[in-house]
Amino acid sequence: MKNFANLFLQLDRTNKTNEKVQLLSSYFATAPDADKIWALALFTGRRPPSNIKTADLHNWALEATGIPEWLYRECYNNVGDMAETLSLLLPDHPSSSSKTLSEWFHELVDLKKLSDEEKKKFILNAWTQFSPQEIFVFNKLMMGSFRIGVSQTLVIRALSEATHMEATVLTHRVMGNWDPFKTTFNDLIHAENTGDKNSRPYPFYLAYAMEGKVEDLGTAEDWMVEWKWDGIRAQIICRNHELYIWSRGEELISDKFPEFKIFQDLLPDGVVLDGEILCFANNRPLPFNILQTRIGRKNVTKKILQEAPAVFIAYDIIEVNSNDIRSFAQIKRREILEQLYQNIKTNPAFRISPLLQFTTWAELKDLHMLSRENVAEGFMLKRKNGYYQTGRRKGDWWKWKLDPLSIDGVLIYAQKGHGRRAEYYTDYTFAVWDNENLVPFAKAYSGLTKDEIKEVDKFIRSNTTQKFGGVRNVKPYLVFEIGFEGINKSSRHKSGIAVRFPRILRWRKDKSVQEADTIENLQKLLHHTTTGIEFS
Repeated sequence: MKNFANLFLQLDRTNKTNEKVQLLSSYFATAPDADKIWALALFTGRRPPSNIKTADLHNWALEATGIPEWLYRECYNNVGDMAETLSLLLPDHPSSSSKTLSEWFHELVDLKKLSDEEKKKFILNAWTQFSPQEIFVFNKLMMGSFRIGVSQTLVIRALSEATHMEATVLTHRVMGNWDPFKTTFNDLIHAENTGDKNSRPYPFYLAYAMEGKVEDLGTAEDWMVEWKWDGIRAQIICRNHELYIWSRGEELISDKFPEFKIFQDLLPDGVVLDGEILCFANNRPLPFNILQTRIGRKNVTKKILQEAPAVFIAYDIIEVNSNDIRSFAQIKRREILEQLYQNIKTNPAFRISPLLQFTTWAELKDLHMLSRENVAEGFMLKRKNGYYQTGRRKGDWWKWKLDPLSIDGVLIYAQKGHGRRAEYYTDYTFAVWDNENLVPFAKAYSGLTKDEIKEVDKFIRSNTTQKFGGVRNVKPYLVFEIGFEGINKSSRHKSGIAVRFPRILRWRKDKSVQEADTIENLQKLLHHTTTGIEFS
């Protein structure tokens, strides 16, 4: 338990990707196998249900500390997290537990068999065996609120370094409904799996953002151009009469899109396609927020399939007849893709990304201005004689995105950040005017310099009007330009609007709060830039 708590705290203190991978790799290389399987379960979102009521923990902690309710509330309002608040308030004890992470989890699960008094005795005794840092992690695990800033991709990278196995093989093995109580680390990771080779995707080729002018790329006729879709980048693999769908984040997502299962019969064997998954209706892509309703759901219901119908838009083919054709020229791969499409284009779930017709860069610039009308982020430019490379490479693939939309919003709420930013208020909520009222429309936490963060933090602390747990209501005074990639109707937001990838573009010190934008301006952007389809 000590080692895992130390790992948790070190991960929380850094925002550097390589450091996180190194920390995780070291843990997977040295921890007992029984603990590794639990760590892997936690980092991939698998947690047993909590058998302790939050209200009971609160009451037991007050009893153990002897502090009054009002003082606890003040502490909680300042910290904003119950697990951390309790770890700071509970007294230090000299005793130390030697139990492993696995042993603690087995005991926590067994609590469901105990009476409330027995549960209380167990928890009070457990708190006396930990340091404050370990109490914090233990509380997080016990309350089912374990969250840490590492993606599954980082965990797989670390596991790959520790085990010397390929990341794609490991990704395939950690997917599915395995149970850390019933599955051993060796059975999950090291046991032979004949499906590994068949399901293995290719490393994705990633484009660089356009640098300079499009004319700098040379002759226009040397390039093919497609819309840049705002969906889920994916590879569809059909091998040995099995279908596998991998996201760019190396997540196996075959079960998330049951309408694609028909591809197993339509596609020839030994084929790998690269493309984008989008939601589609009336022959037109739907906004990304509709696709989000498909992401993260354990069960895709009939209702979801009807309201968020998905399609795969293919724009490249990298394996044919079980042969790797990534070294073929882009134009040749396109010809092969179009030939394949002719045989299955009658299926509405399979589409091919259309090539845009142009003869000069000037014509292409005019088309670029129509991106949002086509529910696209801009263009993908691909050199006709280029080959399919690995990772992010300059030269043959470029993404030419539109400049972000922007609105001037007023800072009205703030929360503390995480990791190195935990001591500052860096997570902000912004609002626009709706007649005489300010209505929140976006949350953002990136875009300010270190000095600006400190200056805004000082303002927040001096101008807090109310506190709600870890959230501070701030006097409406500071105005910021908020940039975002897309905008859609949303019945789940108070403003009636949801924006995509919001971030701070600049601090508008030249504007007063009265000069901030209005809900009407947001609605105008919605009208001019998207289909405005409402989905709740």
